[in-house]
Amino acid sequence: MSGNSLFVIDDEPAICALIQRVGEGCGYAVAVASDPALFKQQFHAVSPSVICLDLAMPGSDGIEMLRYLAAQGCTARVLVISGYNSAMVQMAVRLGEALGLEMAGVLAKPIHLAELRNLLLQFSGQPRSDQTAAA
Repeated sequence: MSGNSLFVIDDEPAICALIQRVGEGCGYAVAVASDPALFKQQFHAVSPSVICLDLAMPGSDGIEMLRYLAAQGCTARVLVISGYNSAMVQMAVRLGEALGLEMAGVLAKPIHLAELRNLLLQFSGQPRSDQTAAA
């Protein structure tokens, strides 16, 4: 994939499908992985510009995935998705920054579609829906 590409890693298929639909609607080529092993197998082939990363997954956690991304020299923006409390999520974001990753923000579960869409449009350089409404 090239240009605006989004790679979603979440163990909940419904979350993956939701983010995929919104991402495609924002002009992204979207890849989805439901487990960390599949994500690692596909990471270099996908070459994402944005990664949506769930912090809580069976067999791995978001912290381990942040370390993996840093070790791979990841240049994608990383958007953390989580239902964890904000202190835990902010710790993960700070760790990602300390590892040299471009941490793009946090998207709390349950996901608000307008917030997800606006973030993805912002990352792609397109006008956000609140900006187009004001124009």
